[in-house]
Amino acid sequence: MKQGVLIPVYRHGKTACLLAERFTSSGLPVILADDGNDAETRYYLAEYAAKTQGTALVRLEKNMGKGGAVIQGLKKAAELGLTHVLQIDADGQHDAGKAVFFLEKSAKHPDMIICGYPEFDETAPKSRVTGRKISTFWAAIVTLSLELKDVLCGFRVYPVEPSLRITKFSFVDRRMGFDAEILVRLYWKKVFPVFFPVKISYPEDGISNFRMVRDNIRISWTFCRLFFGMLFRLPLLITQKIKHGKEKR
Repeated sequence: MKQGVLIPVYRHGKTACLLAERFTSSGLPVILADDGNDAETRYYLAEYAAKTQGTALVRLEKNMGKGGAVIQGLKKAAELGLTHVLQIDADGQHDAGKAVFFLEKSAKHPDMIICGYPEFDETAPKSRVTGRKISTFWAAIVTLSLELKDVLCGFRVYPVEPSLRITKFSFVDRRMGFDAEILVRLYWKKVFPVFFPVKISYPEDGISNFRMVRDNIRISWTFCRLFFGMLFRLPLLITQKIKHGKEKR
């Protein structure tokens, strides 16, 4: 088992590099996925990666979205021989102090995906909190399970090989629908989640890449596709639910 950190970056070059430095100083390899940034941010990331041992840079020529950047980062992780990567967003909203704990849990459960369950503070927009509840409701429907406590938090430890297999053989949303879809599809493939709390904060001067109308429509469309995928897999999911329930007893 070889672990690392994956940071998809769009418009958060400085905070991403601060995060990367924190992890590389602890001996963890870091992958920065440059998601088609402007020339200034692109140069900043390239300069940082070139001078910082343990940092690899993946560059997307055009902005592909969160999912596209994570997928390219996972491919790089496989090239580097990493088996599991902690994905953390570059905007600094996640409590990076929980990284060691999550990686330790991944080492104990290498066949599972270790997921963050958000603990919001008073800075969290009500619309974001409500949106997460709606997404969790639909995740329960398309998996026939209440195990997916949150599908939008980007603080996760991915098992690299099964995650890449899904992105290779299934259509997976490359933008804001990615976090929800990859988790559901991993569940369908019996890569089950384990959730642990992680604090989430929204700084007043923070830059958000989330677009309320556009991205909520995209996430809704993602769940629409997953719903019909669930209907197609319904007999298998029912059998899996019964078997998984017995294993947990």
